[in-house]
Amino acid sequence: MRIATYLHEGRRHRGVVEDGVVRPLPEGVSAVEAALGAPASGPAVPLPLADVRLLPPVEPTTVRDFVTFEEHVEGVRRSIDGVGGVPRAWYDAPTFYFTNPYSVIGPGDDVPVPPGCQALDFELEVAAVIGREGRDLTPEQARDHIVGYTVFNDWSARDLQSREMQVGLGPCKGKDTAATLGPYLVTADELEPYRDADGFLRLALTASVNGEVVGTDLLSNMSWTFEEMVAYASRGTVVRPGDVLASGTCGNGGCLAELWGLRGEQSPPPLRPGDTVTLTVEGLGTVSNTVVPGPEPVPLPAGRRRARERP
Repeated sequence: MRIATYLHEGRRHRGVVEDGVVRPLPEGVSAVEAALGAPASGPAVPLPLADVRLLPPVEPTTVRDFVTFEEHVEGVRRSIDGVGGVPRAWYDAPTFYFTNPYSVIGPGDDVPVPPGCQALDFELEVAAVIGREGRDLTPEQARDHIVGYTVFNDWSARDLQSREMQVGLGPCKGKDTAATLGPYLVTADELEPYRDADGFLRLALTASVNGEVVGTDLLSNMSWTFEEMVAYASRGTVVRPGDVLASGTCGNGGCLAELWGLRGEQSPPPLRPGDTVTLTVEGLGTVSNTVVPGPEPVPLPAGRRRARERP
């Protein structure tokens, strides 16, 4: 099943997509509830997809963004930090950071340039969506907690990211303006035919900028499965319905920064207003967003060197 959240005549709805139309769900049914088996249609007449504006298929309660592609780590580390190779600690566990659920945008929405950014980048990823609450899950248990998948684009201000991560914390405003989800929430059962013998989903990934392909990869090149990622995320805490867990950026041109690191120059150049990024994932669909000008940063003073008085 493919579940969409959309606007029609100024109102927000959810529906099941099939054969070029969306069949509205009963009012009040969430995408996750529909994926878990809520009534699959309501009394309303099906609508052509061309007549609706697609929104993010889910409203995430939290967003964890992992980094599970070794090839991506190699290239971006060289681009951002000027260091080659992969940190030894990366192999210990599927590392992630929490990103901003309020920045999520739809599959066709415009992307404003983050304030102060001169090196905007895209990131081609796939995200799993949690359907049932769980704690301290095993990977085998975790499979039953994943309700579906969607395409994820983690837009990144590389110059801001490079500067702020020198503090030794995590990405801050470098990852805070936009994250695309869409076009649909595809239920997990639809992707089972793509699962390989090792438990990975073998989906073809393609990224293009202004119609030119810049990256291709397979989702099965991840170093951890989604079930293993969910198990790690639930360690010592809970995952809950609506949580989004993204794979991290694929390799072989899944973002521009990887290519910059490999080539030693910003080629292709950073994204500019007017550029359109299109990401396609086999079995999940396509998202396509156009970059537009963003606001100027509100001026703030540099940190003060204080006298460090004590009470």
